[in-house]
Amino acid sequence: MQGTPDARPERWLGAVALVIIALISLANVVTRYVTGGSFSFTEEFSVFLLVVLTFAGASVAMRRNRHIRIGLLERALPPGPRKALIVFQALCGVIVLGLITGYGAKLAWQEYQWESLSPGLGLPQWWYIVWLPLLSAAMLWRLIQQTRDRLSGRLTDEP
Repeated sequence: MQGTPDARPERWLGAVALVIIALISLANVVTRYVTGGSFSFTEEFSVFLLVVLTFAGASVAMRRNRHIRIGLLERALPPGPRKALIVFQALCGVIVLGLITGYGAKLAWQEYQWESLSPGLGLPQWWYIVWLPLLSAAMLWRLIQQTRDRLSGRLTDEP
């Protein structure tokens, strides 16, 4: 394949999340050292941003074909059955990511309707949860792109 497949929005989102985690953690450490107290929001935001970072990174890894996969059987098969196996793998991924996206969207909508608040800061809970279906949908899209590239021969697992 020409160049490395890109997932620029997810890369940027992951980078921003990582920088914010680093900055608020550093600020919390400095504040705790200087004043003996700490910011109350850092843990809640850090956990939320770590989840965003994880899903964004998983989406980038999906697009770049970097997720762990045992390719022994795939490499041993002739082209026809290999393509069938790739389609089967993609269907399994689509089912899982589709369920995560669907149920995540349902949960975010319910949290919005119920006006649930986060336990630490009292912010609307859906602000945190809405990223689950959005980023799992991004992973789903990257899986479709990856499968298309693998089936066309533009992307292989060969070293």
